[in-house]
Amino acid sequence: MTEALNYRAQAAAGYDGMFAQVTTHFAPTLLRAARLAPEMDVLDIATGTGLVAEAALDVIGPTGRITAADLSPAMAEKARERLGQSDNASVAVEDGQALSFPDASFDAVVCSLGLMFFPDPPRGLAEFHRVLRPGGRAAVSVNTVPERSYNTRINLAIARYVPSLAEAAARIFSLGNELKLASLFESANFRDVEITTETRTFKLPSFATYFEPIQRGAGSPGQAFISLPEAVRCAVREELRCELGDAGGPIEVEVEYRFASGLR
Repeated sequence: MTEALNYRAQAAAGYDGMFAQVTTHFAPTLLRAARLAPEMDVLDIATGTGLVAEAALDVIGPTGRITAADLSPAMAEKARERLGQSDNASVAVEDGQALSFPDASFDAVVCSLGLMFFPDPPRGLAEFHRVLRPGGRAAVSVNTVPERSYNTRINLAIARYVPSLAEAAARIFSLGNELKLASLFESANFRDVEITTETRTFKLPSFATYFEPIQRGAGSPGQAFISLPEAVRCAVREELRCELGDAGGPIEVEVEYRFASGLR
């Protein structure tokens, strides 16, 4: 699981095919939580392929600036391809727990479904606080529970067959509790902390449509999946198929994100 989270080229290449519709749907809520506005200088941490950064460009306009950063060079390269035509966008390979930017560099910091993957989330939030200008706001989104996740439920299914991965899989949902998330922000010296929750049901034409990117190694769940023995892969696929109520036709996947934001 840890190795899978490195997002090698194969994981990055298939990321948009599976997750773009979900990320794009929830991005506006994240940007509103961060109070994005025209002319802002924004940092997008754990940018992945740059989907949230691209949405931020529409809000901040041509006089604003977006810096998209990811720990994975493969993901950063995909983000660079997406944002390369925008003069006010740049992409960097950065560790969210040890950012290279000076203090008070940004008007807002956003992080979509990234904080729970940090080995030390409080340290990451402390870095978000450090690089924000006074009056700036940081906003994050996290998973809540496995049964209302789009793709990360797969990690738990895998862990049931590979117990050594259980701790890493559980960490994906470790920040979903509203009180815990608020406490993390407050402990990082954020003020005016706000927590909101949004749920959306995504309809897909078939279970095969849902699972095919995973079988190709898309994202961290896909990388974990393709590393398994064939018998375990079959068992995981069947478990997910039953969990999502596949009856040979369209399926529905309920997805819930928790959003937290705080003022510097």
